[in-house]
Amino acid sequence: MINLAVRGDSRKIVASAEAGVEWTAAFADLDTADFPMLIALTPYGDAVFNHRQMPLLLAELDRLPAVCGGAWVAQARELCQVVERGTHLYLWFIGD
Repeated sequence: MINLAVRGDSRKIVASAEAGVEWTAAFADLDTADFPMLIALTPYGDAVFNHRQMPLLLAELDRLPAVCGGAWVAQARELCQVVERGTHLYLWFIGD
């Protein structure tokens, strides 16, 4: 399970998602050219995105194949908005 959280520079959690990303092999099959942000997700590592990456990440979430979707997608969008509205905030995808 990959958890989602918004953290500041101090790594203190500002917001988090209730739903996590259920890892499937479909994530590994995403095309690097079409999903340069989401291809960074791995089941055991962390991926961190800053406010300048939010538009690209949101666009990728819009076209994400259904097999990779779930409740986490809507919550990720909400967390993207938290990052965009704040300063020195980052969206973390936290692997196990």
